[in-house]
Amino acid sequence: MWAFVGKKQKNCDPADPGDDHKGDYWDHVAFDPEHKLVLAVVPGARDGESAREVVGEVKDRLGGRPPGSFTSDEHAPYEPAIVEAYSEPDPGPGGPRRPGRPRVAPRRRLAPGLVYATVCKERKGGRVVSIRRAVVLGDEAAVEEILKDSVCSRTINTSFVERRHATDRGQNARKSRRTYRFSKDWQVHEAMTYFTAYRYNFCWPVRTLRVKGEDGRWRQRTPAMAAGLADHVWSLEEWITFPAVQYN
Repeated sequence: MWAFVGKKQKNCDPADPGDDHKGDYWDHVAFDPEHKLVLAVVPGARDGESAREVVGEVKDRLGGRPPGSFTSDEHAPYEPAIVEAYSEPDPGPGGPRRPGRPRVAPRRRLAPGLVYATVCKERKGGRVVSIRRAVVLGDEAAVEEILKDSVCSRTINTSFVERRHATDRGQNARKSRRTYRFSKDWQVHEAMTYFTAYRYNFCWPVRTLRVKGEDGRWRQRTPAMAAGLADHVWSLEEWITFPAVQYN
């Protein structure tokens, strides 16, 4: 999701030290559409480092196992980041390398069940005129099986994370379109990005996640409740004051 700090990128001067940490700032977001849960958010430049960081956080929070599938736009760094995180070196045929034999990048063995697909939207005049979908890692049969069993969608799409972006813009005034409330300091921008994204998981009941209780009344649920991480809607005070535990 695009945002900016201080000024837009086109107005920044690369030779001006005062413009360091100003310009375009992108949120790289990993989103679980079934539970509407933000798995990870990494604010920063739209580059390979940010892509590797967000994929690495997903791997850590899922205990090393790949999700049912990855879906993204066609941002090029995502594929090598996913391959690096969910693969291991494949030694291939044994034997020493012959003299003069050209060096090649080592092959990698992908984790079983790894699936990655992309969506590319072509726009004209501000409107989407065509959508191109492609399976990048895995095979078509695996993707079809995943979509058949999905409780969210029957097609490859990125609409769920895009809808979350809209919610985030509504909750974080710094990222509203055409606003004077944009961030002036990159550290505050990052802090508010983390605060808004992760508070949403525990403190924000999502209408589409509500369920009917035995008494026939609707029971509100947050993404954390839907994912089994909480048993009630947390207050903001409860979330802020909850003890942080770091595991080595």
